[in-house]
Amino acid sequence: MQNRKVQNRKVQNRKVQNRNKAVKPVNDMKALTFGEALFDIIKGTVHLGGAPLNLAAHLAKLGAKPAVLTAVGKDELGKTLLSRAEEMGVDTSYILLDEKRPTGTVTVELQAEGIPIFTINEGVAWDAITPDEREFEALAAEEWDVFCFGTLAQRSEENRKTLKRLLSEIKAKHFFYDVNLRAGFYRKEWILSSLERCTILKMNEEEAAKISGMLFGTTYACRTLCRLLTDRYPKISVICITKGPEGAAVYQDGVYEEIKTTPVEVADTVGAGDAFSAGFLYTFLSGYGVSKAVSVAIMLGTYVASKPGSVPEYSEELRKELGILE
Repeated sequence: MQNRKVQNRKVQNRKVQNRNKAVKPVNDMKALTFGEALFDIIKGTVHLGGAPLNLAAHLAKLGAKPAVLTAVGKDELGKTLLSRAEEMGVDTSYILLDEKRPTGTVTVELQAEGIPIFTINEGVAWDAITPDEREFEALAAEEWDVFCFGTLAQRSEENRKTLKRLLSEIKAKHFFYDVNLRAGFYRKEWILSSLERCTILKMNEEEAAKISGMLFGTTYACRTLCRLLTDRYPKISVICITKGPEGAAVYQDGVYEEIKTTPVEVADTVGAGDAFSAGFLYTFLSGYGVSKAVSVAIMLGTYVASKPGSVPEYSEELRKELGILE
């Protein structure tokens, strides 16, 4: 194992920096997300959800051209999901219709500070994301800027087979793995195989601790864990670790940076991590450095945490800060 010295820097997230250097979009940035698409039921209100769909929706708001590979039931919720996704600018060409299974739903109970507890129903449409040969060929024929996947959708054997084939056949510049662990719905082997294939890794502090214990038998500090992970998995070029109200950390080429943010009053944190992912990917793939990308990601994730639901409307102030006014 290489013994690289990790540089440690702390960066303050300042709005003025974002104004002076607004994000310029990559023309026709193409992203494909794979996994769950569902409805979150929060305080009796139904919100469109699922990390892959949330991520795609935020990428569309930022100006990218995202597509989602998932499945919905041939029911009213499925029709609504398709309609809402299209309205948000998400390509629904690869959303499959399942005549046997219902559209997925999740009951979300909010604890203190908006922290969600999820009750995730099983045996739903996104548990069987099984494209036919024609659809696999179409996906493989595209050239994607990034292919995004997580852990939850790997809970079914059908999805694990689909993901394995996608990872071997998809042509993408980057493979983004959001660990996104949900209690009872992950296995060590799924995480290990995902780490082997990704080029950009994202997780939160709690997930980092779990992975550290799982792989190395102890809980390392984040910056040490980043070095150990990139030593073991050389395909990983960037690691992002979100830290809630403390901001986030990013690691690239032996440099570990912590980027702070200004705390906000939290409505709920559902979808905040997906907004972070979208902000980071859009900015990073637009050619900016990881510090700038994480600053934008934090800004977007913090905004979403301050609003109910996973994909709230962007305020004019936020759009100005992000530099995406039409």
